[in-house]
Amino acid sequence: MEMAYRTLTADVIAALTYWPDVLWAGQKKNPPDPVDLTVLPPFFNEVLHALPWWNRDWKVTHVEPGLPLEIDSDHRGYRARFTEVSVPGTVDSGSGESLPFVAKVGFAADRLIRFQAKIGEVVLGPSEAPAGQLEPHPFARLLTGLMALRGIPVRAMARETARSMSTIHMLRGGRHNPDPRLAREIAAALGMSEADVAVIAGLDDGSTQ
Repeated sequence: MEMAYRTLTADVIAALTYWPDVLWAGQKKNPPDPVDLTVLPPFFNEVLHALPWWNRDWKVTHVEPGLPLEIDSDHRGYRARFTEVSVPGTVDSGSGESLPFVAKVGFAADRLIRFQAKIGEVVLGPSEAPAGQLEPHPFARLLTGLMALRGIPVRAMARETARSMSTIHMLRGGRHNPDPRLAREIAAALGMSEADVAVIAGLDDGSTQ
């Protein structure tokens, strides 16, 4: 099963985007009706089971409402949203042992773009490169997905950033990650804030200033 670009069901999206502590803290309004968070453990278990090395005795058994980062933009009149949410919970083994669990899920509309899990002190994610080779930078999948959502071909991105098409292909393939200047140019081409693109590219230490 392909990890990224799988379709998320409406129930899973509703559970991922239910953030009462964030949306309603300090507001004098009635909170939204609760959603069914029990759809998330089976979803996470299905994604984890797609990893060939995952021990299926371990299962996600409990989750809490997530903590979101939303990137919402209007590029050339086409409104698009990319959402990344961290969902805390618990995983249990078949022998009664349990560990804290946090899933980081990135999705645009109903398409999964990124999945990463932290179990205890171990960070897990899908393997894309052959054994012995470095994994592509996660910016690659996100850039590819955001360009697709906005209908920006490689040639147009190269033109708008004044870079070669081979550079854009390297970015999309995970063989290159943008420096702060290129991140600013990509942000302008995508119609997004520099800060949002800096976070996605791992340049969130103030280096884009």
